[in-house]
Amino acid sequence: MRILSIITKVNPLSGGPIQGIRNWHSCFKHTGIYNTIVTFEELEDVSTWDFPQSLKIYSLGKSYTPLAYNKRLFSFLVKNAINYDVIIIHGIWQYHSICTIKAIEWLKINRPETKLPKVYCMPHGMLDPWFQKEKKRKIKAIRNYIYWHLVEKHVINKVHGILFTCEQELLLARTTFRGYDPKKVTNIGYGIETPPENNLNFSQAFKQSCPALNGEPFLLFLSRIDYKKGVDLLIESYNLLTKDNPDLPHLVIAGPKDSIFAKKMILLADGNPKIFFTGMLRGPEKWGALYGCDAFILPSHQENFGIAVAEALACSKPVLISNKVNIYKEIEDGGAGIINEDNLEGTLANLKRWIELSLIEKQKMCKAAQQVYLKHFNVENTTSVLISTIK
Repeated sequence: MRILSIITKVNPLSGGPIQGIRNWHSCFKHTGIYNTIVTFEELEDVSTWDFPQSLKIYSLGKSYTPLAYNKRLFSFLVKNAINYDVIIIHGIWQYHSICTIKAIEWLKINRPETKLPKVYCMPHGMLDPWFQKEKKRKIKAIRNYIYWHLVEKHVINKVHGILFTCEQELLLARTTFRGYDPKKVTNIGYGIETPPENNLNFSQAFKQSCPALNGEPFLLFLSRIDYKKGVDLLIESYNLLTKDNPDLPHLVIAGPKDSIFAKKMILLADGNPKIFFTGMLRGPEKWGALYGCDAFILPSHQENFGIAVAEALACSKPVLISNKVNIYKEIEDGGAGIINEDNLEGTLANLKRWIELSLIEKQKMCKAAQQVYLKHFNVENTTSVLISTIK
């Protein structure tokens, strides 16, 4: 079976969708399935991002306009779509989704004798009602409302099926727009590869990234430093708790520091000796942070899946998250974390509860974290669900 994954960006900084595709690739190579990516990136950029050589990527060059228009995509699909059994559109609200539908419709009319691929869409959380309700997104919400009725609704309702990363994402997608009527919806799950076994190189790499921590216990935030991630709630909580809670672990915030919001967060934390910013962590330093932390924390306002959350669970680390992280129910049911609202009160409650836990309770939660990963978020299990769905 040959799969074509269409995604506008494959830059690792763009978030979880491309990492999910890479995780699939590690399993596909053992099943006789071949996955090719088409993207709107420059070829010279792709070559610097350490993709497996066996993963074929077609780079169509940069896109233009906020809708990520790329004039080469339609001709590419008309010429190459028949070489694939399945096409998966990753993400919506941009040109690549409607262009794929138009290319398939063109082939149906102009090459009726040709067997065409099945087309699926994977929204990656982009149908979450939060994006329409969040006050800071009023203009974008109006734009999406118009675009939904003119364009995106037809994509969602015409493809063979919609693929969701978790049950909560599937349920929330039904509530956002009128006219949502897909032919089929499936929770295929989402998984990560088993982390490399912990070793001394990882801890040394992390120490070099955050030498001021000096081996002290810490909680880890590892994600983009963005409003949506609730970083301001986290820092405000630490500022409130630091003086009166000597047992409060340090906080390591790992993520790119060059955005305007990130710089504001660094200023917000200024003067608090318990908060450290490391910048983005990759490879050994990232695994050193995950294995070395006491727990992982993410008070996000909206999180479709949270690959870093799953990575923390796989490293046997409890997670302190908001109930807007869409995999919170699996974590809650498995006893692998502490969950609360995505506000200051909820974030404070998570931290206070963690401090109150006994050592035995924390160890029990660590064991539960590993079990939740194996049951729900192991890439081999979730990839098998994807394969059976698209076959």
